[in-house]
Amino acid sequence: MTVHPTHTEHIDSETGKLGMWIFLFTELFLFGGLFLVYAIFRAKYSPEFHHAAEELNAFIGTINTVFLLVSSMTVAGALTAMQKGDRRMTLLLLTVTIMLAGLFMVNKYFEWSHKFEYGIFPGSPVLKNMPHGELLFFGLYYMMTGLHALHVLVGMVLLSINVVKVKAGTVNSERFLMLENSALYWHLVDLIWIFLFPLLYLIT
Repeated sequence: MTVHPTHTEHIDSETGKLGMWIFLFTELFLFGGLFLVYAIFRAKYSPEFHHAAEELNAFIGTINTVFLLVSSMTVAGALTAMQKGDRRMTLLLLTVTIMLAGLFMVNKYFEWSHKFEYGIFPGSPVLKNMPHGELLFFGLYYMMTGLHALHVLVGMVLLSINVVKVKAGTVNSERFLMLENSALYWHLVDLIWIFLFPLLYLIT
């Protein structure tokens, strides 16, 4: 027997969606402010930013971009599958999304570890002795990629909770607001990286 949402549940669903959109906009303002600061300092210290950017591995950045783009497709597919009542496909696509997010974090770990080996990390003597522009670049690099990595971890937790709830049946074809909001959040994570990647790795 199919249980359809009541009028009250429909209102709660719309409120939940609105709340998520408001939250997403605040996140965009946060990163938008960081992007603006980055653009201002890059214009002021262009040669130093160019030199510092050469320390980054564009190949790893590209691979991570592919991971996140594919993960956005899989999470969207998971939501579609849930709406169609295909629980098995939903679980499969959510699992793939979480795995891709995990691969992104593994790549980020190795990227940061490489910088740490050369003494390029916040507060290090090597970083303090760099020209002011390069110091600013790496400060913003760690701040923006670190904040983004935190969002990736939060997204992995949310998606994992969805896996548990789908298995339990509390997230289903009639009640999928949590999965829908989690998918929106994950698209935000992807969108932020789409801006971070060219700003840090490609623009010279």
